[in-house]
Amino acid sequence: MGSIRDSKRTQKSIVDTAMVLFAKNGFDGVSVDLIAKEAGINKAMIYYYFKNKAKLYETVIADILDKIYKKINNDIKDEKRPKDELKIFIYTFSKFAWENPHLSSLMLAELGNGAKNLPDDMFVGLKKIFALLCDILQRGEKRGCFCNAKPIIVHFMITGAINLFVTTKELRQRVADEFKYDVCNECNIEEFSLYLYNKIVKMLKKEEDK
Repeated sequence: MGSIRDSKRTQKSIVDTAMVLFAKNGFDGVSVDLIAKEAGINKAMIYYYFKNKAKLYETVIADILDKIYKKINNDIKDEKRPKDELKIFIYTFSKFAWENPHLSSLMLAELGNGAKNLPDDMFVGLKKIFALLCDILQRGEKRGCFCNAKPIIVHFMITGAINLFVTTKELRQRVADEFKYDVCNECNIEEFSLYLYNKIVKMLKKEEDK
């Protein structure tokens, strides 16, 4: 049992370390030697568990997407109203990103790079999260809660806003005193997600309800 626990602990350490480094330097800017050094292990262990850097990168992305999907899916399963599901979707994604800030850096870096290092089968993870949102919006339209929802645009609005809010935290703190405008320097993730939810719900209302 001890060796199994040690193996899982080593793999987790490698994945966690790799996620931080990939988020900071991108896929091309990280070597197996660097990951091994930061994780405090022999690089042979990385090849033993993950075969190569590309496979490790795939594992990092898959691990992140799977955790997000399971968390959101679990949090909305008992809700009955599409509006409440959407609120939870936004809040859960926001909270996960806030508590795992390297996620947003990694995703923005990958998308900014044309997703060229993102394995094709990793799109399955992205698709599952997007499908959750599509189902919520579809149920909302059927019940008259939402109108003319464009799922991909709503998805970009949610994930894009969240990722930028998380990755600009230090920047907003630095420039807060230099601008007369509110840069949400004092906003917490709950306030941010609620504001985002309210604006999106308002956008999705029928014209006569606005």
